[in-house]
Amino acid sequence: MNIKRALIASALIGSATVIAACTNEANVASKNLSTAADMFEINRRIVFYNGITGDYILTVEGLCSLGNFDGLRQLSVTCKTGPNAYKKHFLGLSDNVTYFAEQIEAAGVSTYHYRVVFKPSTIIPDIDVR
Repeated sequence: MNIKRALIASALIGSATVIAACTNEANVASKNLSTAADMFEINRRIVFYNGITGDYILTVEGLCSLGNFDGLRQLSVTCKTGPNAYKKHFLGLSDNVTYFAEQIEAAGVSTYHYRVVFKPSTIIPDIDVR
């Protein structure tokens, strides 16, 4: 029975390795940059632009993460402003209003290994009792 489990586990690990090896370096780097941005490690400039008037409506700069479970035609921007301080902005998009996000500085990420972030605090959250 243990040999069967070991063979199955080996097959699963081997399959995952083969699948991961099929992706290209750009995809791995892109995923790792997105993970770094979601961990507030990437400086970004997010600009909201009116396509009819050509005006910038709003600019948000800093250690920001884009979109967390946003609804249709909405975008949330969460920025880290201090060691334990965050600000969250909600923006509506329309036919003539769009946005673009620019990474301000280069960031070093691996193109060979995916980045995995394990945070026990998200598994066992703080509970507020009132």
